[in-house]
Amino acid sequence: MNIYYFANQIYQLSYAWPLYTEIGGSFIVRKYKTLLKFQRFLRGSSSFAGRSFTGAPTVQRRKLKYVSDLSGVILSQSNARVRNDRAISKSVFIGHGTGDKKYGGKAHTLETYEYLFVSGPKHMEKFKDSGLNFSEEKLVKIGNLRFDDYVNGKYTRNTLMSRMGIPKKDHARKTVLYAPTWEWGNGTLNRYAKLFCKEVTKEHNLIIRPHHFDSHKVPRLKLWAKLNGIERVYFSNSNRITKSDTMHDFQVSDILISDTSSVLYEYLITGKPIIVANTDFSGLHSMPDSMNIMKIADLFQDSQSILDVVNRNLSSATDNSRHKKMLNDCFYFNDGKSVQRAKEFVNRIAGELNQ
Repeated sequence: MNIYYFANQIYQLSYAWPLYTEIGGSFIVRKYKTLLKFQRFLRGSSSFAGRSFTGAPTVQRRKLKYVSDLSGVILSQSNARVRNDRAISKSVFIGHGTGDKKYGGKAHTLETYEYLFVSGPKHMEKFKDSGLNFSEEKLVKIGNLRFDDYVNGKYTRNTLMSRMGIPKKDHARKTVLYAPTWEWGNGTLNRYAKLFCKEVTKEHNLIIRPHHFDSHKVPRLKLWAKLNGIERVYFSNSNRITKSDTMHDFQVSDILISDTSSVLYEYLITGKPIIVANTDFSGLHSMPDSMNIMKIADLFQDSQSILDVVNRNLSSATDNSRHKKMLNDCFYFNDGKSVQRAKEFVNRIAGELNQ
């Protein structure tokens, strides 16, 4: 059975990685520099036959308009048209997050896929608000593939903290995760990163996880923190999809600060407090209150002390009933079995191709 995973950027492949670790396959990227990143960051990560000499999964560079020769199942994390031969292959859209930002490119490209994995009712609402219509047989209810390891207790907090470089003496401190989006979405890294470094680290650990497109800013930010004597600030690299996964940061942290990133909704799986940093971005989907994070998260404004806002939310973190309700309003199942559902579906359609 041939399985292919496509993404424009390496961080997007993290949404397919849980499935890859179950059924294997190979990867397709569009650019040569993405291929080099793939080989670098996924070195030694594959246990499947056919892996590259570096121990990374096999990967090839090609555009999706040149995949008519591929037989099997092609799973895409990017909103790009797959020009496959439907007699010998099937295309499945997974995507890379279900937040409030609208799809990049042309949303109607999704209508060209033969199947779409749906993470939950919020995903369906996003289709609706984009003017997309799909037949029922195209929509496959999977849940969020990335939640499984978190739900199943795969991660150990102290082990992950040590891997991040957080010394044992600071393991007992509360840890704040700041995960802003980038320019598309009015990301707040430039606006708040230095402020948060100065203020939050007075009492807590701070993990900064920039969007992939802002990751190049990390070295300069690290240097600034060092020159200013700021300790207890750590950085998470979205390109390291096996060693710095978002779910690792979720496990380690006690509270999230974000802006318009889809992590706002994924963080609901933790039941921990959420703070939304103020941004004036207006290009968001219209969502019902039951799927709108602004109805339950705290809002940080420039005039406030971020440390006061964090501490207030940490002190009231015992009641997470609203977070649990919104989690189940937004995502299907949340039972730690989403990868198994995806695996069974992929195996079935691959079997049909072989008949």
